[in-house]
Amino acid sequence: MRKIFFDKRYSGRIPFLLLYNHYTEMLKQFKKFISDNNMIMSGDRILLAVSGGIDSMVMAHLFFQLGNETGIAHCNFSLRAEESDDDEKLVKKFASDNNIPFYSTVFKTKEVAQEKGLSIQMAARDLRYEWFEEIRLKHNYDSVAVAHNLNDNIETLIINLTRGTGLSGLTGIRPVNNKIIRPILFATRKTIVDYCNSVGLAFREDKSNADVKYTRNKIRHLVIPVLKEINPSIETTLNESAERFYELNEIISEFVSKLRTEITESKKNAITFNISKLRKYINNRSVIYELFKPFNLTNAQLNDLLKIIIGKTGGWISTGTHRIIKNRKDLIISGEESGKKEKFIVKNITGLKNVPPIKSAEYITITDSYEIPSETVIACVNAEKLLFPVVIRKWEAGDFFYPLGMKQKKKLSDYFIDKKFSIIDKENIFILESDGKIVWIIGERLDNRFRITPSTKRALLIKAADKPLIIRNLK
Repeated sequence: MRKIFFDKRYSGRIPFLLLYNHYTEMLKQFKKFISDNNMIMSGDRILLAVSGGIDSMVMAHLFFQLGNETGIAHCNFSLRAEESDDDEKLVKKFASDNNIPFYSTVFKTKEVAQEKGLSIQMAARDLRYEWFEEIRLKHNYDSVAVAHNLNDNIETLIINLTRGTGLSGLTGIRPVNNKIIRPILFATRKTIVDYCNSVGLAFREDKSNADVKYTRNKIRHLVIPVLKEINPSIETTLNESAERFYELNEIISEFVSKLRTEITESKKNAITFNISKLRKYINNRSVIYELFKPFNLTNAQLNDLLKIIIGKTGGWISTGTHRIIKNRKDLIISGEESGKKEKFIVKNITGLKNVPPIKSAEYITITDSYEIPSETVIACVNAEKLLFPVVIRKWEAGDFFYPLGMKQKKKLSDYFIDKKFSIIDKENIFILESDGKIVWIIGERLDNRFRITPSTKRALLIKAADKPLIIRNLK
C-alpha cells in the first residue's frame, strides 16, 4: 500500500477533513465495488487503460491502494496534434514516478476509419480494445481496467433510449465483460473530481469534451442538467433502473432463447422459423423483435417483418447481414451471400476439383461389371459427351434439362417446384454446364443426355461437396 499525500495547493481553500473524507469514502466504495462484482482476485495482474483524463488518472491512483501488480497502457490516436503527445507525456511520467510498467502505441485513427468505413469514434474503440488484448496476453495480465464512470453509464442508456433499442440497450455498461473490468463505474463525475482534488492529481482535459456537436456531450451538458433539476439524484436513479432492466433482460433472454429453440430448425443453408408457432406472438412486438435481433433486425424493419409473416410466399427483407424470406409455412434466415451469383469456368478436370461445389472428380473406365452409383451427390457422366471448358454456375430463369430417365425436357423452375425446394434451396443450387447444355444439377440429378450407355467406355465420376454452400454471418 502506498502512502497518500494531499496536495498543499488546496490548503486554506478546502478543509483538510473534507479532502480526507473524499479520499477515504471513494477508496472504500472502490474496494467494495470490486469485491461485489468479483472483478479482481488476490494476485491478479491488472493492465490499466490510462488516457491522461481525470477518470483514468483517478482509477490508476485508486489502484495504488489494492496491492495488485499493475501496468499502464496508453493509446495516442493522433487526433489532437500536440495535445495527444502531451497526454502521453503526462501518463508516461505518472507511470515512471510510480515504478509502473508503461506501454504505449500510436494509431493513425483517421486513416483506419476511412479505410474501414467507420466513424472515428468506432475506429478508435476497435483499435484500442484490440491493442489492450494484445498487450494483456503478451505480458500476462489477468484483466484490463477501463475508466467508465456512472455518468458514462447513464449517458449510454439515454443515447440508446433516444435512438431506439431493445431491452438490452437499456441495461447500460456492465462492470465486467470477459477480460474488461470497469472498477469506477459506481462513481459519479462529481465524486471523481472531489477525489482528484483531495489528492492533487494531475490530469489532462480533452477540449472536445465540451463540444455539444457530439451526441454524448449534448446529453452530458444539456440534457442531464435539466433532468437533475427534476431529480437531483438522477444518476443514482437511472443507474438503479439500468440494473433492473439488466435483471429483466436476463429473464427475457432465457425465455426467448428457449422459444427460439422450440420454433426454429437449423438446416445446412439456413435457419427456419415455423410460422404457425410464430403467429402466436404476432401481437407481441417485443418478442418478435428479440427473436430476430441476432440477425441484426432493426426497430425500423419490425413492421416490414410482421407484414412478411402474415403475407404471401416470396416476401423478404434484408438486414444488411441476413435475408429473412417467407417460404410457404416457414420464415427462412440466410446469410446475405446466399443469393450471390457465382460462376466458374473450368478448363480441365484439375480445375474441376478446385471449385467450391465439387468435392472430387476422376476419370474411370466403364466395364460390364461396373455399378453406377445411385447417390444423388455423385454424378457418373459420359466423358465422351462432355466438352471442356465446362461452366459451373447458379441456375437461371429459362434453364431446362432432360432429367435422367426421361426423354422430355423440363424447366428447372418446374423441377424445383416438384421437389418443393425453398427459395433459399433454389438460390444455392449450382449446375454443371457443357457446350450450353446442362449436365448435372449438382447434388440433385443428372441430365439424361450425359448418362452412361452400353457403348460408354470412359466416364467422369464427380462428387458434390458435402456442404457446397456455407452461409456466412449466420448467428
